[in-house]
Amino acid sequence: MMIRNAILFTILATSFMIFLPTVYAEPTVNIIMDKTTYKYCEKLFYIIEVSEISGDPAIIHIRDETGKGSSAIPIEISKLQNPIPSIIAFEKNIFPLGKYFVDVEYSGSEFTAEFNLIDSDNICIPQSVKLFLVEWYNGKILDGFLIDSIQKNVDPKLIEIPFEINEDNIYDISIPNWTKNVVLWWGQGFISDNEFAQVINYLIDKNLILPQIQIENEI
Repeated sequence: MMIRNAILFTILATSFMIFLPTVYAEPTVNIIMDKTTYKYCEKLFYIIEVSEISGDPAIIHIRDETGKGSSAIPIEISKLQNPIPSIIAFEKNIFPLGKYFVDVEYSGSEFTAEFNLIDSDNICIPQSVKLFLVEWYNGKILDGFLIDSIQKNVDPKLIEIPFEINEDNIYDISIPNWTKNVVLWWGQGFISDNEFAQVINYLIDKNLILPQIQIENEI
């Protein structure tokens, strides 16, 4: 009898294991913020952390308190922890002060992190001018057009161009060639926007950036 009962119990247990539905847990997702308070000219940085790699991308939305935000940003998930550095700094004329939210959706799981953007006296070089700097470094933009872009788009509290730029002198403005080394250091993150601005202001103060016509008149 004991043997028979043991056989029946084994059959029932095996059947239960065969017909028990398999339950799969969804991968979890989390956002680890580098910090929760940012100032102008700083760059957002966070880490997307997942419990497993499903092959799906993470979908990011960044929004402010009013609900206004970015379009969907797909992020490839190749590791359990995926650093997400922003290439654009917070600019005063683009990002209003206040609370922001980072929403992430990954394989059916969702998570929201938040941070605050607070006021500061920081002044940074706008992204549009940074693109001009890259083009100038690669020899695609003349010196005068770079200085013209700086005069029109950079706060004079950061870089002040004390002379008028017009169609008569824009082709006569020159920048010392060694300044490209400074642009390279700035582009690689070795010097800040403020330090780069100090170099440009120094060159202007020493009349090393000046329309050639004006230089000849002063001589």
